[in-house]
Amino acid sequence: MEMKPYLAGGAEFAALYGVKRLQVSQWISRDHTLDYRYAKIISGSPYWLLWFAKAFGETTPRRKYLDERELARLIKEQEPGYWVSEVSQLPPLVGQAELTTLFRLSSSALLRKAVDTGRFRPADYTLSGSPIWLLEPVLGDVPALQEGARTVDWQVDEKVLAALRDGAYDGPGSKIIPRGKAASRAVE
Repeated sequence: MEMKPYLAGGAEFAALYGVKRLQVSQWISRDHTLDYRYAKIISGSPYWLLWFAKAFGETTPRRKYLDERELARLIKEQEPGYWVSEVSQLPPLVGQAELTTLFRLSSSALLRKAVDTGRFRPADYTLSGSPIWLLEPVLGDVPALQEGARTVDWQVDEKVLAALRDGAYDGPGSKIIPRGKAASRAVE
């Protein structure tokens, strides 16, 4: 099993501090006590370095208390893992949006079906209900994917691959798309 950096999505961040998921969004949009400096955006959602998430409560004007049992659970769930203190230290990570673009799939449903039927490797993480993969092991599986393919050819888009490896990917999933009231304000 591949070692992976410890991460926390919005749901895990909320659980670390015993709050509802909405509170994490409010720390970002309303309180401005939380931002994306220590987060990697994957398939349109932020995933913070667990190193940052565990220290977050001590950096706010009103101290927030970390649930040590939740931290231990997250670490155990992500084993074997390692600590990272800068987003630039992360290996290339991809979600469904990035993989759909990388393989030039017509929809993410094709990827989900391949995962569900065991033709595509299981996700390395499931954070906030979303699958995340380390890019390099996925690429190692490409020859077997291509060999067993009937309807999808699993051809890698080399430009997308280079951008993912360089941390310069700006395609689908690379940005957070505002929803709800934030979305309507963005249009105005």
